[in-house]
Amino acid sequence: MRLSALLLVFSAIAAGALLVAGGGRSSQPVQRGAAAERWRGLVGSPRAAVAIGQRVLVVLKAPSLSQRVEAAGGLATDIQERGWTAAAFAAQQQFLTKFAQKGVRIKPEFRYTRVLNGFSAALDPGAVALLERAPEVRGVYPVRAAYPADESRQRLPGDFVKLGLGHRPQVSLAGFDGAGVTIALLDTGVDATAPYLHGHVLDGVDVVDGGPSAKPGANPRNASELERHGTEMAGILVGDGGPAGLSGVASGATVLPIRVAGWQRTASGRFAVYARTDQIVAGLERSVDPNADGDAHDAVRLALVPLVEPFAAFADDPLARAALGAARLDTLVIAAAGNDGPAGPAFGDVSGPAGAPGVLAVGAADLRPRAPAVEVLIHHGLHVLLHRTAPLAGTFGPANPLDLALVVPPGGNVFDAHGFSLVAGKAALLPLGGSPAAQVAAAAAAGAAAVLLSGESIPAGALRLDTQVRIPVIGISPEVAAAMRNAGSVEVVIGRKQLGPNPGAGRLAGFSSWGFGFDGRPKPELVAGGVSVTTTDPGVARGGGSLFTSVNGSSASASTLAGAAALLLQARPSLDAAATRSVLVGSARALRGEAFIGQGAGLLDLGSAAAAEVATDPVTLTFGHAGGDGWTGTRTLVVRNVSTRPLIVYADSNQPRHRRVALSISPTRLEIAPGGQASVVVSAHLLPFRHGLAAGGLLLLTPVGGAPIRVPWSILLGKHQSLLGAVRLSASTFKPSQTHPAILAVEAGRLSRSSRGEAIEPLQRLDLFLSSQDKPLGLLARLRDVLPGHFAFGLTGHDPNGGPLRPGRYTLTIVAYSTFGGAASRKSVEFEIK
Repeated sequence: MRLSALLLVFSAIAAGALLVAGGGRSSQPVQRGAAAERWRGLVGSPRAAVAIGQRVLVVLKAPSLSQRVEAAGGLATDIQERGWTAAAFAAQQQFLTKFAQKGVRIKPEFRYTRVLNGFSAALDPGAVALLERAPEVRGVYPVRAAYPADESRQRLPGDFVKLGLGHRPQVSLAGFDGAGVTIALLDTGVDATAPYLHGHVLDGVDVVDGGPSAKPGANPRNASELERHGTEMAGILVGDGGPAGLSGVASGATVLPIRVAGWQRTASGRFAVYARTDQIVAGLERSVDPNADGDAHDAVRLALVPLVEPFAAFADDPLARAALGAARLDTLVIAAAGNDGPAGPAFGDVSGPAGAPGVLAVGAADLRPRAPAVEVLIHHGLHVLLHRTAPLAGTFGPANPLDLALVVPPGGNVFDAHGFSLVAGKAALLPLGGSPAAQVAAAAAAGAAAVLLSGESIPAGALRLDTQVRIPVIGISPEVAAAMRNAGSVEVVIGRKQLGPNPGAGRLAGFSSWGFGFDGRPKPELVAGGVSVTTTDPGVARGGGSLFTSVNGSSASASTLAGAAALLLQARPSLDAAATRSVLVGSARALRGEAFIGQGAGLLDLGSAAAAEVATDPVTLTFGHAGGDGWTGTRTLVVRNVSTRPLIVYADSNQPRHRRVALSISPTRLEIAPGGQASVVVSAHLLPFRHGLAAGGLLLLTPVGGAPIRVPWSILLGKHQSLLGAVRLSASTFKPSQTHPAILAVEAGRLSRSSRGEAIEPLQRLDLFLSSQDKPLGLLARLRDVLPGHFAFGLTGHDPNGGPLRPGRYTLTIVAYSTFGGAASRKSVEFEIK
């Protein structure tokens, strides 16, 4: 989904004088970096537009089980925990009963008591407004859609090992296979009968349909079309017994599948695979209490969410709160950063829940040392138009050289008006459109011997093709394509398929999202392999074995990281969730030539994580938004000794002087006993600068005789800008009316454009206050976690309590709050009630 398509924010909130029923849009399409552009349109399919209806997530102030456990110092008996869970449920019930007595009947769809205290429900606008003003409510938040975070997949032929297709997840820890560690997989259903999963998948929980197990659902309109993503991620986690010793990362671990995504209706009435954020929160509830008895002592150690809530990197929404609640109960939440590429130097386009402070966000790197390629010679007579080794966009290449005539089908149509093929036995030059896989499949069905796609250079293996499409597909630059069209008779010579050096090896994948979470925290924290990772699909092959596929996407990298975390926890079971996250991030090794903000601390290094002696809290430092020159901010970093020996630890900023920011650390030398901790104060001083929206780097904490731990840090720079654009009122004088309101149009949030693209500047809150002659009358409406857009509000001429306004003049004040603090943006409009 494009950012411009995503930023369609629909809400319906009635509060006294206001009926909010609005939509938002981005007026300009997003411009991506060249690396991300190379993947756009090549893989996967557009995200379906989802009809959430009037669903909201209500978070209450009454404490959840996780908050009670934290207040008790992390120690509680099973009887206490069941009692606290029951108390949270009772507080909810009392709240619902209170509102029912007021005539507002709420029917929760999901109720939460463990990771947070709240519920989701479909509520009419009036109920939402009343809830926002209720003293028991912490906040009412929108329910949004989340999608599997894979860029593409390719079904692999039976001889894929011989052909050199796919890439095994090269993460291991000698002597450990993850035995004894359970990973909750919050995804689509998982085919537990797939041979490659060798009985290491439990029956699980079906949140979407409430079924008896978390098996893959079928498209209600096509029973043969099963959900695939969950099975594929399970294969990366625990697969074993594949060809040539192929296995997942932690073949001895156990997967608890929790089906939070599946076939559900879209806005058009069709079906697509997606999740809702209230379903994901319900999945986290079961992750910390698999048997649902109210006692979280059976909480899984790891919860993997390979789903993305596009561009919604909020730090305080229910998903973020639920992840923090899971961490309090010692469950580490791991999530995919997203597949939208870098969109800007500041907030970027990291997805939720990866953008949340309590979530370990994982980006994708291309770790393939070799990739399929062919030598290509394109010539017009003796004039050579192109001669180079080019990556194969699909899976297949010729076993013998091909010498083909080129044809350029008019309009990309491979058949003429009489139904005869224009491309049979030839190389077809086609424009790189929005559905290139379908274009290639059509050309192959028409008998084309090869397809050249005119567009940017296409990464090897980026194009999703059916296994029956056995023709080479190669990306050609627009300049060469233009020369080919103008040259007349052109011949294309394609050499044998070969595995050549991968030019993208050891680099960030172009599709991997990065930027800051909406609290200014650098995301992702680290990266893992996420290109052409081999795994399994649902079902069984003809010979009784597994079906195999390769996947691209940050979901594959997040699954690889979750498997690595299982190995780490088997090797070091005493690590809690916070320490596990810290040593994984802190021990990562930097990718050369990549920006800090794109890779976080760097590439997963499991061996170093297993030997780490130091952990930090927090894992990353953000100083938020800096003021002008001379601004100083401080943060405290808690350093823990997770080894069995006394440590002397030296803290260093890793650079004597940042070109925009000077860091100071006190103290720089720490003595920490085994199991003990010490604090470090880190101060950032802003130096004069002219350019840039953000600054960041790595702190080093080095124990004497041990390896250093890295701590990413960041600061948002630049001046605060107004987050309110145009504000218009359709009528300045009107009578109270529930059916014919005056329309208030508000432009809220910003899309900041730079040479790298557009970065999102959202709102933590958008409030509308009513006053009369400087006398405040109260809050009319509130929207939380607002993505940039245009919003329409209907003024019905009633006060916050629903009573009609008396004749006279009134002022409506619109207040927009940034997600990282600072002064709020304000605008006012006046109107008169007749």
